[in-house]
Amino acid sequence: MKYAELIAAIRASLLEKLEYMDEVDDETLQGMIGDEVRAFNKENHIPIADRLLIGKQVFDAMRKLDILQEFLEDKSVTEIMINGPDSIFVEKRGHLHKVNQVFDSEETLRKVIGQIVSKCNRVVNDSSPIVDARLSDGSRVNVVLKPIALNGPILTIRRFPEKPFMMDDLINIGSITKEAADFLRELVVAGYNIIVSGGTGSGKTTFLNALSAYIPSDERIITIEDSAELQIQGIDNLVRLETKNANVEGTVPITIRDLIKTSLRMRPSRIIVGEVRGGEAMDMICSAMNCGHDGSMSTVHANSAQDTISRLETMILMAVSLPISSIHRQICSGVDIIVHLGRMRDKSRRVLEIVELIGGAEDGEEANVLFHFEEDDEATQKKVSGKLIRRGELINENKLKNAGLLTRFDNKGEGIMCS
Repeated sequence: MKYAELIAAIRASLLEKLEYMDEVDDETLQGMIGDEVRAFNKENHIPIADRLLIGKQVFDAMRKLDILQEFLEDKSVTEIMINGPDSIFVEKRGHLHKVNQVFDSEETLRKVIGQIVSKCNRVVNDSSPIVDARLSDGSRVNVVLKPIALNGPILTIRRFPEKPFMMDDLINIGSITKEAADFLRELVVAGYNIIVSGGTGSGKTTFLNALSAYIPSDERIITIEDSAELQIQGIDNLVRLETKNANVEGTVPITIRDLIKTSLRMRPSRIIVGEVRGGEAMDMICSAMNCGHDGSMSTVHANSAQDTISRLETMILMAVSLPISSIHRQICSGVDIIVHLGRMRDKSRRVLEIVELIGGAEDGEEANVLFHFEEDDEATQKKVSGKLIRRGELINENKLKNAGLLTRFDNKGEGIMCS
């Protein structure tokens, strides 16, 4: 008998016995599983190591998240992608691998998905087939069901380290230089509004967490997210807000825009939005960053620092009908700094640019490049080698002056038109 069939048979036998019993705790269930495995071993002669593995898989299937549990317990797995019950990929150290394990049926996979979303008070079904949720460890979960997903239930889990990366960790792995990190620390302390941009998987949330560690501990911080995953450290006066989806019972959805608006009445020192991807960009930039909540931060999907400006313009147009020139001025007035990240060809994640936005200049707004990543002679087709090079001097120093943290560069940097 194949092990998959054996696990199914043991599970079926246990379910039949449990049907006539009161509620059974985990310890008792593990004892019953051991008895069943020993009984099946008499006929199948299973090696000891395999018996232990079978027992664990049966327990995971009955009390945890089935075969998914194995990958969640593997600290080297950073992403889990399930494309239907029989197609599973995991990411380890930046590389994707297809695994041999499969769910025994689509129904089993849907039950696992139901377990995950129910713990977050979310609902996913045929009438509401897309949902974002999270696991108890903070991992981000996205679910797409049929009829949207043609090849079965799709489950994607982005995992985060138990201990969030600090800026020193990012310096040690070469994602940023100490010079640039020290510069950003002063900007955060002084209350510059910062947007972290980058593509999917470039490390935006990780970097935003690291930046937040520089926020003075006596401030009141409000975080706003679709699914709570930020790990703000060292702030006692912290309020964490999370959106809520509509459901079949008629619950009114609570959007990021709703949460930004209500957060403005909660006396925040700073507002941190996990990600802006739509009309909430208008509330974040026009209502928060431009109205006295200095030091606010967020992330945006974009291909470059310049593209971030265009993306923000497009998102604000989703919310209001204003001349693009007015929107452009609001962005360059509200956003002080863009930190652009990239995922390189060798799967490393690096800060590629730190750019200052300048608003109100007589000759038009411009983006002042402060740091730029440049590859060196040791770079190859398979390995990236280089560092962030200082390119410019901060032009808007008012906030640094007010905070008593004025830092100047020797050379004035090259600017690119912010238009």
